[in-house]
Amino acid sequence: MNGDDRPHYVVCGSDPLAYWVVRSLLATESPAGRVRVTLVVPERRRSDGPDGRDIEGVQVIRADRLDETAFRRAGLAGAAGLALLHQDDVGNMHAALCAQEVEPRLRLVVRMFNTSLANGVRQIFPDSAVLSDASMAAPAFVAAALGELAPTHFRHAGRTLYVARRADVRTEDVVCGLAVTTDPDLVRVLPADEAAADVVLAEATGQPPGTELAARRLVRARRRRQPVAVLLRAVRSFATRKIGVAVMLLLAVIALLGWLNGRAVDVSWTEALYLTLVTTLSGQDPDVGKPAAAQIMQVVLNLAGLALIPLITAVVVDGIVNARLALHAGRIQPDRSGHVVVVGLGNIGTRVMAQLHDFGVEVVAIDKVPDARGGALAHRLGVPLVVGDAGLEETLRAASVDTCQALVVVSTDDGTNLRAALNGRALSAELRVVLRLFDGDFAERIQRAFGIGISRSVSYLAAPSFAAALLDRAVIATIPVGRHALLVTEVPVVAGSALDGRPLAAVARPGEVRLLGHTRNGQKTDWTADPRMVISAGDRLTVVARRAGLSALLRETAPPPEPAPAGAPVPRQPDE
Repeated sequence: MNGDDRPHYVVCGSDPLAYWVVRSLLATESPAGRVRVTLVVPERRRSDGPDGRDIEGVQVIRADRLDETAFRRAGLAGAAGLALLHQDDVGNMHAALCAQEVEPRLRLVVRMFNTSLANGVRQIFPDSAVLSDASMAAPAFVAAALGELAPTHFRHAGRTLYVARRADVRTEDVVCGLAVTTDPDLVRVLPADEAAADVVLAEATGQPPGTELAARRLVRARRRRQPVAVLLRAVRSFATRKIGVAVMLLLAVIALLGWLNGRAVDVSWTEALYLTLVTTLSGQDPDVGKPAAAQIMQVVLNLAGLALIPLITAVVVDGIVNARLALHAGRIQPDRSGHVVVVGLGNIGTRVMAQLHDFGVEVVAIDKVPDARGGALAHRLGVPLVVGDAGLEETLRAASVDTCQALVVVSTDDGTNLRAALNGRALSAELRVVLRLFDGDFAERIQRAFGIGISRSVSYLAAPSFAAALLDRAVIATIPVGRHALLVTEVPVVAGSALDGRPLAAVARPGEVRLLGHTRNGQKTDWTADPRMVISAGDRLTVVARRAGLSALLRETAPPPEPAPAGAPVPRQPDE
């Protein structure tokens, strides 16, 4: 890599987030060409999903421990930035301290679940950014569960802007059109005809966002059924199936013999019932004068009584044990309607559960272990936790999935997530399913193949923000729209760049970039600038763009590259 003047970035991670961050970085170009990326991964793969080690044009360093030796092997000295993306807050902090020993002046981006540590990290590393993919993606899952758009809002240049449906905002509050989502299978972002966009960016005027309104409607419409079904479900869970079958068969035999005994001695049905119960439970004095058939039935009833007492004892003991286990595992739940079921209390599931609870929406959680990351929070919030395999129909029934408002499946196992989503849809054909899959392409294919309306890849949603933070770009907000992620950012225009001296109309590219505002030096942002206005050096352009469109815009606003000295080798451009 000697003589390569391209910016060098080191990414440490072994999951889909690292994969998508690397892809985002490779799509970025600097005046010296595409950036150079080194990926540090463990010796062995830790998941079945993509982790970036197979991407062409990336130098891969294998190291199980992120220490000074590993960072020197990765060429961290002199690098422009380092991204620590492992799902280990303490491990990432330790790696950051080691990296500082190798390169003190380094742009650092750290992935952390506990964002309360962010201030401490910034004190130690002034040029750093602490991000949480869970906190970025959770609002999108919450909004999808409530049937609304992701509650993206941000403040810029004195205005608070948010994403909404065009039908929910006044015409004068619309800033620009973002996407056409009338066909879920063909979402068009930043269309040339802004009037056709049903998803818009609007200025906040005191109206509650769509997610909050949807939550209020859900709370008002929520109702609970009578607890009779709860008692029946509890009774069914008290005894195992084998013991129940044995008891029923034995009672049937006793009833049959009692009826035959009553016919043999010619008594009424009440007297026959009395004789049967007494004979079965306590035995009867032998009577050699009875007919042979009556004597045989009496002996059989006595034997049945001997078998019935242990079975009754077994039912009681088994019922007590099963009841305690069922209560502990959350399998005995009241039948609910209109609630939201969250599968998987990991990083994402915990935040989704908490945000839904904050909105006042009734939540039932499912996790395969009782001590999941969000288990303690669920207990504090009073959220019922069903312990079991979410891929099994009986577990979903215990959470009343057949009558819930939405099923949010966000565990870390793609197989379990897919089984839970399909079984949930089998229980209720109209069920709204929000499915998390790590592979963004796989998520899109599942959405089309199985008719699951909403599938999300947390890594795909969060990667643009991580990449932008690593590049030290001023990304104002990230807007998820379907399978797309739009970036709102402010781009300065450098003297001598391709856009210097061109009209504002040259900024917009349908499907890629849309201009929101234009700011002159020392002046306020003009949100309705004339497209014929000429761009000058020092101007700042506020745009909403896709990643590829933003990269192209950055090239056009950057200074022209200096001509290479005669005879100097041209650096090789890696394939994307």
